[in-house]
Parts: sequence; structure tokens; C-alpha cells
Amino acid sequence: MFNIAFEQEAQKEFLKLDIVSKQLIGNKIIDLQNGNFSNDKSLKGKHKGKFRKRAGSYRIIYLKENNLLVIAIIRIAHRKEVY
Repeated sequence: MFNIAFEQEAQKEFLKLDIVSKQLIGNKIIDLQNGNFSNDKSLKGKHKGKFRKRAGSYRIIYLKENNLLVIAIIRIAHRKEVY
């Protein structure tokens, strides 16, 4: 089981979403907390070392710290705006 930490900007983005999107993204965050990383992709270029999880039209960008069992959610945004 992983601990989840939101960066302040990601938390603001999450709180601005509509209820349906919050529920979908919340379920994906629970998957991350439980260690379900299936279908997650590692990012390249300037975002190397980070991963993304799909949540409908939204993407959750996160950084996984193996030694600490912490997942830092860096960004939650629509797929057109996230990168």
C-alpha cells in the first residue's frame, strides 16, 4: 500500500472538477494507492521519471518513490493541457 500526496496545484485542479470526473479520478487514485500500476506509461523528455494514469479524458501525472512507498500526484488535467 502506497501513501498518496498531492502537490498543492494538483489538489486545486482536482477540487475544480465536476463530481463525475472527481469520482473517476478518485477511483484511479485508489488504484494507485493499492499498487495497481497496470496500463500506466512512463513519460519521456523533460518529464522523464514520471508516470501517467488515464482517467477518461484526464491524466494523472505522478512520481513514484519506491523506497518511501509514496506517490506524489503532480498534475491532474485534461489530456489536451496536461503536458
